[in-house]
Amino acid sequence: MTNFNTNNTPKLSIVFLNFNRLLDTRKTSNHLKTLCHCRKDIEIIAVDNGSKDGTSQFLESQSDWLTCLLLKKNIGIEGLNLGFEIANGEYILVLDDDSHPLNIDTIERLIELLDRFEDIGAVACKIVSEDFTQFKTWHIPDVNISEPCQSIAFVGCGFAIRRELFRKMGWFPAKYFLYQNEIDVAIKIRQLGYKIYYEPKCTIIHRNSPTGRAGWRQVFYPTRNTIWLLREYAPFPSSIYYIFSRLCFGFIRAVESKEYRWYFKAVKEGFNCKVKKSYLSRTLKQELLVLWNQNSIFHQIIWALRRSAD
Repeated sequence: MTNFNTNNTPKLSIVFLNFNRLLDTRKTSNHLKTLCHCRKDIEIIAVDNGSKDGTSQFLESQSDWLTCLLLKKNIGIEGLNLGFEIANGEYILVLDDDSHPLNIDTIERLIELLDRFEDIGAVACKIVSEDFTQFKTWHIPDVNISEPCQSIAFVGCGFAIRRELFRKMGWFPAKYFLYQNEIDVAIKIRQLGYKIYYEPKCTIIHRNSPTGRAGWRQVFYPTRNTIWLLREYAPFPSSIYYIFSRLCFGFIRAVESKEYRWYFKAVKEGFNCKVKKSYLSRTLKQELLVLWNQNSIFHQIIWALRRSAD
C-alpha cells in the first residue's frame, strides 16, 4: 500500500474499487485528480481487487497523489471495506471504477449537507450517464424531483456516508461479494435512527462499463443476495411470497442467459446460509414497501403493463 496523505486529517475520503477496467480506472482517476488534487481536506483511496490488465500498475504510478491499496485477488466488496478501514475522513464518498463526480460542487454539497444536518446518515446522489440521461431506479426518488428530499436508499456507485456510522454497522456485508450490499446498508442506516437524503444537485457520472459484467454474475449474485436480504428483513409471512417471486425472476434471467448452473447454485447458497432475522419497526416496514414491491410478481406485471400502455 502506498499512502500519499499522511500529514493532514481530511474531511472527506473518496474510495473507489477497481477490477480489470484499466480504461475506466484511468478516466475516474483523471477526473478525481482534476477535481481534488490540491485539496488538503480530501483524500483519494483506490483499491484494486487483483486486476491482471495493468490496472494495479497504473494505480501504483499515481501514488504521488492518491493512496492505493493493491490486493492479490478479487474479494468483491470486501475490498472496499479494506479501503474504508484506512480512510481518515469524517465522511466517505463511495464510487465505482466507472463513476466520478460531475464537478467540485457535487463534492462541496455532500460535505455541506453532512456538516449541517446531524440526522443525515448518508446522501444519495443523482446518477446520470455520460450523455446526462438520468439513471432510473427505485433506489432513489422520481427522476423529475429537483429539490432535496428523503430517500429509502442510494445507488452504490455514488453516495456519501458518515464514516463512524458506516464503521458501526460493519461496513458493507462482505459475504454479498457483489450486488444488493447497498440495500443492506440503507436499511441499517434507518434502523440506527438516521435519514438518507437524496440531493439531485449532487451528480455522479456513471459510465456503466460493460467490462466484467458477465451473464452468470447477473444471475448468481442478485438471486442469492436478494434471498438473503428478504430472509433477513422482509416481514413474515409476506417474505414467502417475495422470495418465491425472486426465484421466478432469477429463473427468467437464467433462461435468458442460459446460466442454469449459476441459478441453482444461487438458490442453494441462498437457503443454506444461516441468516439472523432482523425485525423492523412498523414505520420502516412501510418505508420499505418499494423494496418489497420490487420483489413481487404482481407488481412487476402491473408495471410492465403500464409501460406497454404508455
